[in-house]
Amino acid sequence: MQLNKKERGFSFSKSGPLDMRMDPSSDLTAKDVVNNFSEEELEKIFKEYGEEPRARQTAKAIVTERSKKPIESTEELAKIVTGSAKKTKKRSPATLVFQAIRMCVNQELESIQGGVQKALQKLSPGGVIGAISFHSLEDRLVKNIFRDASLPIKKIVGEKEETYLPMLKLLTKKPLIPSMQEIKKNPRSRSAKLRFAEHL
Repeated sequence: MQLNKKERGFSFSKSGPLDMRMDPSSDLTAKDVVNNFSEEELEKIFKEYGEEPRARQTAKAIVTERSKKPIESTEELAKIVTGSAKKTKKRSPATLVFQAIRMCVNQELESIQGGVQKALQKLSPGGVIGAISFHSLEDRLVKNIFRDASLPIKKIVGEKEETYLPMLKLLTKKPLIPSMQEIKKNPRSRSAKLRFAEHL
């Protein structure tokens, strides 16, 4: 898997080039984001995609360091981020920053929204759609798309408002999450949330 390959630059625990592209043929890399985006743009990315509470300080630290020389590797970036943050037992300070940059590089939320909506268009009556997400932003997006499609549709026909059946029936009011046994076998599943809906 690409996340395990240090040359793909996804992990701060392995030194590699600042890449993070899921599709190696795409233009934007993590190196471009880190070295060329403004301090304000970096802060916005860390806030929106990483929900990073120290977004401003982290963006400032990156801009300060890159003014001395370009930031080239995951190891360099991780040192800058962790050097300006308090360490916690739960996770490295670099976790949310790397997540945010990866999501920006790959336009992940936009891809999820487009992908789920296209899947709904292809879904036959009686068909079931399932979507698995790995953090709160993804899950919120899927939840909202499913919820909106499960509401009655109101249209104005002539001078009257008519109500039509919703497109979807929610099969999971709350997302399915992995058991402790599954998390032990596959630690990456710990944040997974799975939602299902049926086409009416």
